[in-house]
Amino acid sequence: MIMDDEVYDAYREAGALARRVLRRGAGLVKEGAGLLDMVEETETMVTEEGALLAFPLNVSFNEAAAHDTAMPGDERTFARGDLIKVDLGIHVDGYIADTAMTVDLGDHGALVEASRAALEAAIAAVRPGVATGELGTAIQTTIEEHGYRPVANLTGHGLDRYNLHAKPTIPNVAMTGGAVIEEGMVFAIEPFATTGSGRVGEATRVEIYRQVAARPTRLPSAKRVLEAARPRRGLPFSRRWVPGDKVEIGLSALVRAGILHPFPMLHDVPGSFVSQAEHTLIVTEGGCEVTTR
Repeated sequence: MIMDDEVYDAYREAGALARRVLRRGAGLVKEGAGLLDMVEETETMVTEEGALLAFPLNVSFNEAAAHDTAMPGDERTFARGDLIKVDLGIHVDGYIADTAMTVDLGDHGALVEASRAALEAAIAAVRPGVATGELGTAIQTTIEEHGYRPVANLTGHGLDRYNLHAKPTIPNVAMTGGAVIEEGMVFAIEPFATTGSGRVGEATRVEIYRQVAARPTRLPSAKRVLEAARPRRGLPFSRRWVPGDKVEIGLSALVRAGILHPFPMLHDVPGSFVSQAEHTLIVTEGGCEVTTR
């Protein structure tokens, strides 16, 4: 795969910015702090730096693993004992950096380290010619050595311009084969370690959507939703980004019509805890460059 200097620089710029903003945003996760304030302040950091969000800031509590973000008027606060995943995606001219870390407000240090160590083990295995199944093996082996389970039905993913889920898929469990890694590939590796079942299911609540089709609609609330979605060029957006009332009506109509794809919050079993770590990397001739480290 060929990557010119302009594209390479955009990926590196996005990665450096994502690293800075993630650290600052994660620092806002404190006992008693409000989720909505933390999310909005972190998202504002991105635009103040001259970049754009690749997806709404994901902030997932405890057994939740992904696709949670603040609701309009959200009154949730961070509490002692919480395990909070902060997942940030930003882009520079469509070239994406996706990175995540886990903030421990309790006594979950070993679980947090399991996902961190698994991420580093997978990164160390990246080089051209390696099959993605080998990365999954490194992730699963490391997490199990720490005494936890990997989340089998969540994966890392390729990144392309304005495309958050391109090829290749990076498994979080051992498998034979998979895509062969090539120089110039860009992808995110994101291990999840859990005290629960090792699989996530969908909750009923949805805060994040993506436009997948362009068809006309007569419903005023649906038109407002599409006005918010259109500049995203197919990247996800949050319900709270849509102004006005009756937003739920418009969202529901567009999902039924196949114009929007919903992303329900994903969670392991109640009472469990999930940790996450994630970096974006560019595959090089001899290994990889981690853009978000």
